[in-house]
Amino acid sequence: MTISSVSLRLTGARLIDGTGAGPVPDAELHVDEDGRILFAGPAAHAPVVAATVTRDLGGRTLLPGFIDAHVHLGFDSGNGPFHDLTTDPVQVVFETGRRLEQTLHAGVTTARDLAGLTLGHKAAVEQGLVAGPRLHTAVRIMSHTGGHSDFHLPGGHVKYHVSASDEIADTVDEVRTATRRLLRDGADVIKVCTTGGMSSPHDQPTDEGITADEIRAIRDEVDRHGGRPIAAHAQGTSGILAALRGGVDSVEHAYGIDDEGIDLAGENGTFLVPTLSTVFTPLVKERMRPFHYEKKVRWVEITRVNIARAIERGARFAMGTDSGICAHGRNLAELSHLVELGMSPMDALRAGTAHAAELLRVDDRLGTLEAGKIADFVVADVDPLTDISALGSPENVVVVAKAGRIVKDLLVSERVPVGA
Repeated sequence: MTISSVSLRLTGARLIDGTGAGPVPDAELHVDEDGRILFAGPAAHAPVVAATVTRDLGGRTLLPGFIDAHVHLGFDSGNGPFHDLTTDPVQVVFETGRRLEQTLHAGVTTARDLAGLTLGHKAAVEQGLVAGPRLHTAVRIMSHTGGHSDFHLPGGHVKYHVSASDEIADTVDEVRTATRRLLRDGADVIKVCTTGGMSSPHDQPTDEGITADEIRAIRDEVDRHGGRPIAAHAQGTSGILAALRGGVDSVEHAYGIDDEGIDLAGENGTFLVPTLSTVFTPLVKERMRPFHYEKKVRWVEITRVNIARAIERGARFAMGTDSGICAHGRNLAELSHLVELGMSPMDALRAGTAHAAELLRVDDRLGTLEAGKIADFVVADVDPLTDISALGSPENVVVVAKAGRIVKDLLVSERVPVGA
């Protein structure tokens, strides 16, 4: 009998592999020294191996590392809009580092930052200078003058939210040039605003922004330069339809989506990223600017109804929290919000794993626990199929691994020394 060697062997797992298949009791996961999965499945079918490290999970649930497709790690709205202007830049960097680690420890091993995070943070994670999820970043947000990403105060003389810098473009030719700048500056995804928003002072969610023709020009530019996903901040119905007609890969928020929009998304294969955490987070009037509070109050129930309708009609969803607007480090609470609006727990888990990986175009290597893929995984002390809300508490995510390396381990007291 040939016995191969592996770097890590997990036993006694209840495996939910992200493919949509039912849970596998008494499963094993084998990881090689390069952080790739060699085997994931029933222990009865596992090859005989000699492992550098063997861990018995005691029946706990083993899942793929989660992917949050909509975060803003460069800021925390609880600090207020002028924090970056009034705080030493070194302190801001360390604050961002803490948010990166919180997100990773919440079970998110890959995150798509849709503006506010510099490429330096991405490089720092890649080089191991700071703990955090692997990052895809938009660098900046594109909108029209006075649109959702125009951070000038009324009067036009002062710009706030320095970290969430804007990319202003007002014509088809200008969006082409803006797209080229973003590609030059290293954007993994092009984020555009086809509507106004809740937190922007100049517009309403129903205001229209970047047009369908302009999105088509952006699509042409990215396709001529290797391809990138296009994510549309789109809240009002008209802007959602413009985004879909232009050919975006994802509609972020989608609060005002109607049946026509759901049909278009289905025809195009477009993902909805509804960021329900911002909807379910209780409003604190005293901590919000008046215009922001008024918009949120008006749109909360509209969002619940429309996203529930999209779930009922089988729209494709990827998990995104909008953390930064809502709390950091509780990302997996988003899954329970999807379930509350009618999604099955298994489909919600796939929204945060396989489907989010497809949106980010990394499904060939991430999103499921299958042989040949990168070994990003989490171990939960709860059964997410019966109590998915418990995943939103980071203490219930007891182990997190990224590329086979364990980066969070709350089971350390249960370890038996190798060779004991």
